[in-house]
Order: sequence, then structure tokens, then C-alpha cells
Amino acid sequence: MATDYDAPRKTEDDSESIEALKERVPDKMSGSVDVEDSDNPSGFELPGADLSDLELDVVVLPPQEDEFTCMNCFLVKHRSQIDHEDGPGFICVECAA
Repeated sequence: MATDYDAPRKTEDDSESIEALKERVPDKMSGSVDVEDSDNPSGFELPGADLSDLELDVVVLPPQEDEFTCMNCFLVKHRSQIDHEDGPGFICVECAA
């Protein structure tokens, strides 16, 4: 037997009107506006903003003995990822593919 999946389905739960559902659920869009954005607590930064007074604490580790820098993508990878040596540097497996 063929089933028409586009036909509207009716169950006992569908008997409530959309107005009754709206009355049960509080309206989150009206009322107060959330001023504090937890993802960006300092506000919005526009492109080209002056960030010269911002200090970043970054620990830079020197290259390890089992690592190399790919001369194509310039990513630091493990020596097991070396595909071949190209002149003064190495090329990783992903760039050689």
C-alpha cells in the first residue's frame, strides 16, 4: 500500500490551537533585552580596531627533535608525516597528495 507522506497528519495532540500553545509558552522575545553577551563580554570589536594596548600571553615552544615545518603549508608536524625532502626543507604527506 502506498503512503502519501505529503498529506497532513492529525493526532489527538494536534487538537490544540496555535493560540493556546502561545499562551502556555512565555514570550522570550518581548520584555527585557539581554545586555550582557556571555560570548563577547567586552563588547563588539570592529574590523580594523586598534588592539595595540592588548597584551597576549603566549608560550612559544622551540621546535622539538621529532618535529619539522612543512615548506608548503608551514605547519609544524611530527617526523612521521614527512613525505619527501624538497631542497632545504621537508614536505608533509598532506601537501604531497
